[in-house]
Amino acid sequence: MTEEEFDIIDELYFVTAYVDLKEATELPDDKLKRNLMNMAKRGWIRVYKNVDEESELDQLDLENDFQSYFYLASKKGLFKHNSQ
Repeated sequence: MTEEEFDIIDELYFVTAYVDLKEATELPDDKLKRNLMNMAKRGWIRVYKNVDEESELDQLDLENDFQSYFYLASKKGLFKHNSQ
């Protein structure tokens, strides 16, 4: 887990809107997007269309709509985060 990924997971103990995640991590859109996509593929985070609606990755357009989603660390992601 990279330092950026660690910092992102640190902010995702609760469902978090992209805009709030960006503000907390202070990462530019391109870096945050790249990290979120990689972490979602690894199963370290879950992606929500809205606060109450988790979605399957194949039903989302993370490439283009990443700023409109909400994010949450998964059990797998939290385990990886806390074991470092």
